[in-house]
Order: sequence, then C-alpha cells, then structure tokens
Amino acid sequence: MAFSPVAVGSEVSPEPGGSGSLGEEADREQELLPWLGERLVPGSRLKEVVGASLASLCLGPLAGPQRLGTLVDCLVLNYRLRQGLGWSRDRGAAAEGGDAAEGPLRCCGCGRFLGEPVTVPCGHTYCRRCLRRELRARCRRCRDWLLPAGGTSTAAAPLRTSVVLSQLAEKWFPGECERARTGSRLEELLAQGRFREALGAASQALRADSGDLMLRIYRAESYVGLQEYKTAIEDLNFVISKMPNWPEVYFRKGKVLQDSGFLGDALQLFLQCLALDEDFLPAKLEVERTLCDVLSPEKLGESLKESAWNSPHIRNKPFILGSEVKSYCNLQLCPDQSLGGSEVLGPISTSLNRAQSAHALNSTKDLAKEDGLKRVSSEPLFSGQEKGALLKRKLSFSEQDTVVCEDGRNKHKKQGESTKRDLTLAFGTIPGDLIDISDFECSLCMRLFFEPVTTPCGHTFCKGCLERCLDHAPQCPLCKESLKEYLASRKYSITELLEELIMKYLSDELYERKRIHAEETAEHSNLTKNVPIFVCTMAYPTVPCPLHVFEPRYRLMIRRSMETGTKQFGMCISDSQNGFADYGCMLQIRNVHFLPDGRSVVDTVGGKRFRVLQRGMKDGYCTADIEYLEDVKVADEELKKLRELHNFVYSQACSWFQNLRNKFRTQILQHFGPMPDREENIQAMPNGPAWCWWLLAVLPVDPRYQLSVLSMMSLKDRLIKIQHILTYFSRDQSK
Repeated sequence: MAFSPVAVGSEVSPEPGGSGSLGEEADREQELLPWLGERLVPGSRLKEVVGASLASLCLGPLAGPQRLGTLVDCLVLNYRLRQGLGWSRDRGAAAEGGDAAEGPLRCCGCGRFLGEPVTVPCGHTYCRRCLRRELRARCRRCRDWLLPAGGTSTAAAPLRTSVVLSQLAEKWFPGECERARTGSRLEELLAQGRFREALGAASQALRADSGDLMLRIYRAESYVGLQEYKTAIEDLNFVISKMPNWPEVYFRKGKVLQDSGFLGDALQLFLQCLALDEDFLPAKLEVERTLCDVLSPEKLGESLKESAWNSPHIRNKPFILGSEVKSYCNLQLCPDQSLGGSEVLGPISTSLNRAQSAHALNSTKDLAKEDGLKRVSSEPLFSGQEKGALLKRKLSFSEQDTVVCEDGRNKHKKQGESTKRDLTLAFGTIPGDLIDISDFECSLCMRLFFEPVTTPCGHTFCKGCLERCLDHAPQCPLCKESLKEYLASRKYSITELLEELIMKYLSDELYERKRIHAEETAEHSNLTKNVPIFVCTMAYPTVPCPLHVFEPRYRLMIRRSMETGTKQFGMCISDSQNGFADYGCMLQIRNVHFLPDGRSVVDTVGGKRFRVLQRGMKDGYCTADIEYLEDVKVADEELKKLRELHNFVYSQACSWFQNLRNKFRTQILQHFGPMPDREENIQAMPNGPAWCWWLLAVLPVDPRYQLSVLSMMSLKDRLIKIQHILTYFSRDQSK
C-alpha cells in the first residue's frame, strides 16, 4: 500500500503540548522529505516511507523507535540497490569466510572458528559469543527466530554447547579452542566492568598472537570502557583492513563514534553494517533510536527553523553511505548518494573506487575538514589534546599494518613484514588419523549418525532414535533434562554442520548407513508383508475411524507409516488366543494432530479388508502377513435378485435410521457423518456398497458378529445378515 506523505501527515493531529499546528507539521514534513528522499535515493519511494514514519512519530511517546523499522529497512534496501549489492541468505557469511575461517568448523554468524558451538533450533550452529551478545534475532541462513517465540533474552533459554561438536573442536583444533576460551575470559572481565584487567589480558594475548583479530575487538572494547576512544578506533580500523566484510566491526566502531558524539558518522557505520547483514539486530536498533531522536516533532521543528540541515557544520562533515569500506561487489560510489546537499559533493565529485578507499572516513583528506564540525549531541569524552589528535591524525591503515608493543599499544610496521601467525586461521585441514567414526556415532543405536538432531541440552542423536525415546518420556536420554518444550514444538531440525562433516569425511560409511536405512524403510513400506497392526477396535471400508494414540509403540507405528509415505496400517480387534483377530481393515491416515505431550489424534478412514496369514512383532507392535479380500461378483439372474434385495434392505435401513430418537441420530451424524447414498452399480467397488459398512458401524452389535460380516466375500450374504439385524431392531422400535 502506498502512503502519500501529505495525506498521512494531514490526518495526524499535533501532539498535545507540541509546537506548531497541523499545517506547520505538514510544512516540516515537506521540508524534510527532499533532504532524506531526493538527496539519498532520488526517484525511489523512500519519501512515502518517510512521510508515514513522521506521521507515526507525531502520534506521541507511544510511537517509539520501533515505528521506524520500515524506514530503516527502506534505507538499507535502497542503499543496496544503488550499490548493486545482491542478496543471498549466506552472502555475508561467505564474504566473511574468506577473511575469517576457512576450516570445517565455522560460525554461521561471524564466520570464525566454532570454539564454543551452540546449535540453535533451526539446525544451524553459531559460536556462543554471537548468541550470548544477542547480535541477531534471526538465523543468518534460514531467518528462523534464534530465541523462542516471544523471547527477548537468552536467560530464558540457556546456551548449551553441542557436546559432539565441542569434542571434535577440542580434538581437531586444540589451539583454536584455547583462543576461544581466552576470549570468553575477556568477555567476563568486560561484563564485570574490569576494563583495565581486560586491557592487560588482551594486550598480553596479542603479544603472543598478534594476528588474532578477535583479541583486537576485545581490546578495543576495553579502551572504550576506559574512555580511550582514539586508541579503540585504531584497533577497529586494523580489523576492518583485514576483514572488510565483517558487519560486527562496523557496529563496534559506530558505537565508539556514537559515544564520542559523532552521531552522523556512527549512523553511517550502522547502515554499512546493515548493508552487509540486514539482520544485525543491535545496529538496526541504534539506527531506529537515532532516527527517532532526529525526526522527533520537537527536534525536527527546532532543526528546520534554525536551518540546521543546511548549516556549515553539516556541510563540512561529509556523510557518504558506503565510502567507509570496500564493498562486497567492489562497485563505485556515485556522488549523488551522499546524505548531504550539493555543497558536499565538491570534494568527492569524482567517483570513488570503493576497493581502494577503505577507511575514507578517517583519512587525512576527510579529517582535515573536521575542524569546523560541531558535536551533534553531548560533548565527547576526549581531552583537549586528544580532540586535535583524533581530528588530524591519519587513522586509516591502507599502507601500513599494526603490531603490538610491550605496553599494549600499537605501532606501525611496513607492508611485507610478517607477524607470528597468519591472519587466516590455519584450521582448514584435518589429519586423517584424527578422523574417527566413533566420534560420529549415536549413543542410542551405536551407529553412524543418520539425520542428526541436537537437543537444547546440547546432546546429539539420530532423529529416529530421539523420537523413539521421546515416545516414552519427554527428557534427554543422556542427561535426563526435561525436553517438554522441545517435544511440544516438534521441530527436530537436522544439525547441518554435523551432517556436512559426515558427508565430507565419512562419505563411504554414510553411503552404507543410507543403504541400511533404505532397506528398513522398504520393509516398513510393504503392505502385504509385516504390515503394522493396530489392535483396538472394529474398522470398516469407507468409514471414518478417529484414534487417540498415546502408547509409545503406536506412536512409533504411526510415525513410520507417515515417514514411509504409505500412511496405512491395519486395524484388528483383540483375540484372547491369537492376540488379534483373523480379519481386519486397512486404515488410511488423513491427518495427524500432535498434542504438546507427544500424544496425537489421528484421523483415518477405512480402506481394504484383509485376512491374516501370519502374525509377527516389530519394536513392540504387532505385524502380519496379509491378503486382501474382495466381493465375488455375480451376473444375469443372480445380479437381478441381488439388486432387488439390495434396494429392499436399503429402504429398511433408511426407515430404521429415521425412526431413531433425535438424540441418537444427532450423535451418529456427528461421529460417522450422513448415511451414504444408494449406488447404481452395486458391484463397482471391491468391498460392495458403502452404505452397508456405514450401517454396520452404527448398529449396536457385538464386535464378533460385526467381524463375521466383515469377513464375508458375498454381498448377498452380507445383505441378509444386515436384514436380520434391522428386523430385530425394528421390532424393538415398534414396541
């Protein structure tokens, strides 16, 4: 639906106590739209979105930053379109992967080593750091929610590391695991506000391993905690130079600039972060808060009256989307993409090659113009000397890298010099002697994982094995932790990383495992040999038979019937001598409704009749070899007499049903539905007319008598039996 800025604005009343009338609000809107619309993305529909967003903000305090979500999405989308940035679900991870981790254990979020792997409900695996900091609300691969529905914190859902993947990481890459543990210790210090200790620990770790970019992130956060913003920027710039497609580093740098009072530059970095990863939640929240503050009716009125948007301070501060870093596609940035006016385009009139202009924000050319910049909000926490140094010092490292000095600070080194450790993590190759099939065995079936799923407690099992255990008790088979919520969700997503590792390193064993599984599935799919038998009640062809399934053995039986695709099983009544009767009816599953505790309501309808040839047992439920029954057809004179008998009994059945009390008739209609119509060709179906089976199901007759009728292969004999029953009940009705 398209929104007209004027129309939307005209419908919103000014906030009580706010400045200006309805007409003034519309005028402000018209003044701001060209600035945000035409100068950012001319020819787009952004102005309409801005109009709707302004109207929402005019509604009052309840509007809040969340009302600007659509505007933020529009800004990011338009930026991508103007830059020619395509989008795929794993584009960001793939882009980061080249600079981060090239090994088999990679985080879906940051693309780095999985030191503490946590498998989320959708089946993808993240490092604990990405989830603990709540850097995203949705999975980067499939966009499923990472937290439970309605959850806003991981406190309600503890992050349990995947036991199998953790053991593989420790076995294959112990050095990387130790680095991950170092990062966890630094996070704890930062969370406790012990910034000086965190700085010392990070600097010490960097002296031993100067190429670990994550350590620089932690050290930068330590500097921020100590209000040493300039040095924090240096560390973050170095990380950007090595990993230009890592969204988080732009967010961290944006937060530093935001704390320093550079709101314009911070907003630019947040948008760059969202351009690389549209689901990076903290960046989106910061953009929404910033826009909410800037576009609020009070500040908007003051800003427009004072012509703040056109002031020299703003013109002297270039605000260029995308000029900060090298883009994914190495495209050029056009001058008309500046957020500023035409006056700003002079210094950047020529197109910038984005692949060669990394860190343009802090280059000497740009910072030379910052002397006239006024703080957008509060004064930054810099000393007087630091202010000048930050504004004049060249902070980009396009021609030089950084190494760590003894005091924990950075010093410059020329290109070509090597550090102790290559920046690309060396965990891409796994020695063959470390690949052991026992590391990939299910603890329940003691076979190679097939369709591995990981529970919230971190344990991994074959999907089929886990489901069978949950049939008996809603708890983890190993640690006995409750899995009631996991069972209720019924979302047993395959752990993709583990399945990929098995396919890559144990392909022959996996092929054999699949072959065995295919044989087992084919065995369960046979509808004449070892057919599953539900021993419960009488069932008839074409008649609905709803079932409440709660026993573990029948849960398994129903699940197998669904998985094999047959969606069929046999139904027989019990027999004291043989376990179940010699005759039964196949049931076709139409729908299964699972209850939160694992029980299910199964909607079935009767199919073919069968005779039991041989009985058996499979995983607790009965099976049978069977042969199907069909009515013997007649012709000529016999067919004529059969049709006369059929019509007479049908009329008798209708009369009996109509003479029932309304209460009984209503109950029958609710449970079995209406009586089927009379059929013209009474021998068309192998089981005879459908109304016979419907009537047999509703008549209050002993199941053994009903079973004798079910086993008959002569329609004539069946009609005679039904006639006798109706005659008996009609006599009772007359009394």
